[in-house]
Amino acid sequence: MTKSRLRMIATIAVIGLSGLLVTSCAPADAPDAQDTSKPAITAEAQAAAKPQATESAPRTVGSFVSLADYQAAAGDYSDTKVVLFFNASWCSTCKIARDNFQASLSEIPGDMTIVEVDFDDSQDLRSTYGVTIQHTFVQIDDNGAGLKKWSGSMTIYDLMEQTA
Repeated sequence: MTKSRLRMIATIAVIGLSGLLVTSCAPADAPDAQDTSKPAITAEAQAAAKPQATESAPRTVGSFVSLADYQAAAGDYSDTKVVLFFNASWCSTCKIARDNFQASLSEIPGDMTIVEVDFDDSQDLRSTYGVTIQHTFVQIDDNGAGLKKWSGSMTIYDLMEQTA
């Protein structure tokens, strides 16, 4: 794994920590202690058990994912243009854009990933990318660095025109 990929993963993990802490909680019946009745699986055994990567066909449809889903599998989207969509549930224009994106999922180009970011719960990300208003989009590179920022896109086609 390259240093830049490790930095990207670390950056995404740190940025998402506050959101994960706020939004995640264990079920009431979750055990308090780790289950020790099963032997621990070593990292070497896990690596050996992983299926070997095979060459797959290029994506024909892009993705519209939550920030949590993106952070959990950022590497899966490294071959796409990643656009963070800072939006709020109370924002009427954000709702129109979200509804348009949801209705047009099959029209998202295979090389594009739209990441839905909650404006109210993502102060660290807002600070990182200088986002001051909801309905803001930030295109990022594989390392998480901002490439371009804009506001107001309402459709997949608007996004396609804005992305580099």
